[in-house]
Amino acid sequence: MEGKTHTRRARLRHRIGHLLAPHGHGSAERTDTALETSREGLRTLWLSFAVLAATTLAQAAVVALSGSVALLGDTVHNAADALTAVPLGIAFVLGRRAANRRYTYGYGRAEDLAGVVVVLTIAASAAFAAYEAVDRLLHPRELTHLGAVAGAALVGFAGNEWVARYRIRTGRRIGSAALVADGLHARTDGFTSLAVLLGAGGAALGLPQADPVVGLLITAAILLVLRDAAREVFRRLMDSVDPALVDAAEAALRGTEGVRGVGQVRMRWIGHALRAEADIVVAPELTVVRAHEITVAAEHALIHAVPRLTAATVHPDHSWSLPADPHAPLAH
Repeated sequence: MEGKTHTRRARLRHRIGHLLAPHGHGSAERTDTALETSREGLRTLWLSFAVLAATTLAQAAVVALSGSVALLGDTVHNAADALTAVPLGIAFVLGRRAANRRYTYGYGRAEDLAGVVVVLTIAASAAFAAYEAVDRLLHPRELTHLGAVAGAALVGFAGNEWVARYRIRTGRRIGSAALVADGLHARTDGFTSLAVLLGAGGAALGLPQADPVVGLLITAAILLVLRDAAREVFRRLMDSVDPALVDAAEAALRGTEGVRGVGQVRMRWIGHALRAEADIVVAPELTVVRAHEITVAAEHALIHAVPRLTAATVHPDHSWSLPADPHAPLAH
């Protein structure tokens, strides 16, 4: 009930804002919006890169002093997380390029490819952390500077949690699955940083195996992040969208004056922008001009009803009776 009330209030605010500030939906405006979201994504990437780079350098210094394999795994993972800003940054820059005759939908898909690179980076860091932990179990070594190890663990948690919140918030606002996946990656890094404290505590109690065991636990946590990130990126590559967005699109089309029915509605993400294709049914006696007016009104309603939707192709059809099927030439 509370969610419905919130939705009604949001729609009311939107309608009032639309009346007070009329606007168009031309290609220039949509391009400006895409550029702005890309700038926001780049700003998020580089700020989080700076924070994670500083965190990694601080932890690396402690690893050199202490020899903690658990902290080494955490440091490597933090370094990998920082480096994922590079493919994502390239993707956001490419996404700004205008569509052309070869890439008619633009370069937004580069962001999805960057998501694949992020997943592979997570997998590589998990493999390295596992190798180091197993090697330390087989070849034990004394752990020193336990206080510094504990401090580095806290620094790792603080840095990663800040980055996670920043990336996830921005990713959801601009509709970037790759940025959200990277934020989830950083969030788990924060909790794995805290796990390093367990290894340091075990070593302080005379249990040297605690450090590599925690290293293996960190590897398991990385694998969980890998699963979630891979699923998110796979869905985006397969043109998956939230069914609620399709419901909102269909409701907007049905609510458009002159629309008698709604056919198939298809939506896909291109980078962090949505595109849609929809079929509507109009009265058969309408003129071409009137049918076009209804189609434009339907597109306008779609763009307002679906967040991150930048363009929609609406196909008008007319109601008909069997056996006069107007689509017969397409049957083959």
